[in-house]
Amino acid sequence: MVRQHQFNKVELVKFTTPEQSEVEHEKLVLDAEGILQALSLPYQTLLLCAGDMGFGARKCYDIEVYAAGQDKKWWECSSCSNFGDFQARRANIKVKLKDGKKVFAHTLNGSGLATSRVLPAILENNQQADGSVVIPEVLRKYMGGLQRITKA
Repeated sequence: MVRQHQFNKVELVKFTTPEQSEVEHEKLVLDAEGILQALSLPYQTLLLCAGDMGFGARKCYDIEVYAAGQDKKWWECSSCSNFGDFQARRANIKVKLKDGKKVFAHTLNGSGLATSRVLPAILENNQQADGSVVIPEVLRKYMGGLQRITKA
């Protein structure tokens, strides 16, 4: 499940003013982290160095979820990037400031979470000695109130 060429995710996108760019980037990271916190999954957030960032990004965080059953590895499940005005210049996207001046917007994007990495992490981090899996409390309402997945 983890080694796929294509995976599902929800993309988080923001357009903002240059003055709010950094604040909105940090909020974007908090949104992605909040999902992992709600699922009670262990994770780490890494600030990438310039050599590890994608073309055009000026700042990027990777969020990794702990994969207990995969030789205790960490899997990237989200990447949150601030592109400054790089993408907006290419697409000619501008924002109007309070003083009426038009400037290029700052664009930010991040993965809400890659489901193909989060689902195995839920299973691995919540598996019990008897093989059952405790369903995170936040997901139980979507599972008809079921608290555990057990052998049929």
